[in-house]
Amino acid sequence: MSAAAATAEVLLHPLLEQAREAARQAGLAYAGGVPPQVAWSLAQAGEAVLVDVRSAEERKFVGLVPGSVHVPWATGTALTRNPRFARELEARVPKHRPLLLLCRSGKRSALAAEAAAKAGFSLAFNVLEGFEGELDAAQQRGHSDGWRFLGLPWVQD
Repeated sequence: MSAAAATAEVLLHPLLEQAREAARQAGLAYAGGVPPQVAWSLAQAGEAVLVDVRSAEERKFVGLVPGSVHVPWATGTALTRNPRFARELEARVPKHRPLLLLCRSGKRSALAAEAAAKAGFSLAFNVLEGFEGELDAAQQRGHSDGWRFLGLPWVQD
């Protein structure tokens, strides 16, 4: 079965359909964005796969979401772009499954969602706000938004 045919058969959760329609209207190159609470709910219900695209170092030292699939968008402390991202993603997750891509703030995961879409993952969604959220006025994260700020499940090594 082709990826397009498999995608056509997937009945998307209404929240993902809503995000996809908003993405179409905004002209995004990927399926759309969802807030962290929605991402957690969909992942827990088996409606989508949560993919953490942060580096192994970020996951180890900052924390990670239990049950998330790890496919780094960039590697090492210098965050060097992972040239095998699409191949590694394809090896871990079927192309027809809805993906929820999570990074630190939602910016790298948007780039990863775009790359995933170009590689045939037509249901690649960005998790808005990311794991740590946006920088605040004091140049710190985690004080106004993001996965951890919202009290969603996470663990630390």
